[in-house]
Amino acid sequence: MRAFLAVVPPLEVVESLESFLEPRRDALAAGGDWRWTRSEHLHLTLAFLPELEEWREEQLVADGEGWAARHTPVALALGGAGAFPSPGAARVLWAGVDELGREGTLASWAKGLRGVANHAGGRVDATRFSPHVTLARARGRPRPAGPVVQALDTLRTPAWVADEVALVASHLGQGPGGTPRYEVRHGWRLGGPAQP
Repeated sequence: MRAFLAVVPPLEVVESLESFLEPRRDALAAGGDWRWTRSEHLHLTLAFLPELEEWREEQLVADGEGWAARHTPVALALGGAGAFPSPGAARVLWAGVDELGREGTLASWAKGLRGVANHAGGRVDATRFSPHVTLARARGRPRPAGPVVQALDTLRTPAWVADEVALVASHLGQGPGGTPRYEVRHGWRLGGPAQP
C-alpha cells in the first residue's frame, strides 16, 4: 500500500485557501500548464511511505498511537508560496506552513513519525522535510513559475490547531481523471487515543 502520514487542514482553512486560489487559478490557467490539487486532497505530509505492506499496518497504528500520546497540538496557518525544485523550473507549486509559537515542531514530528513507520516495517521516503501543502503540479516538463509564485505569495489562511495526524492510503489512478484516491485509514489525536 502506498501511504503517507499527514496533517489535514480543517474545512474552514480549506475553504479560505480555495477562496484565495479560485480567481488566481482561473487567471493562471492559460495553456493548462498546472494540474491543481483538489480541495479534498490538501494536506501537509509528515512522512511518505511509498510501500507499506498491509500486514504491517496494525503495528504502525499501535506505534502511531503511542507517538501521538506523547505529543501536544500545535497552532498552524498557511502563508506564502513557493515552487519545487525552483521557480525557474517548477514541478510543484506549494503553500508555506507557519508554526505559530513553536517553531521546529513539524520537523520534530516528521522525524519521529518516520521513525515510527520504520519501526513498523514501512519503507519511508528519505526526502528532506520541508513543511508545505502542494497546490499544483506541472503537466509534463518543469515550468517557469516566477509570476505564478508571485501571484500566490500573498496567501494567508486563518490559524488552526493541528491536534491530529492521519494515516492516509493513496490509491493511484482511482480518482477523477486518473488522479489518486485518498483513504484515511486511521487518525491519531495528539495526547489521546486513536480515532478510527
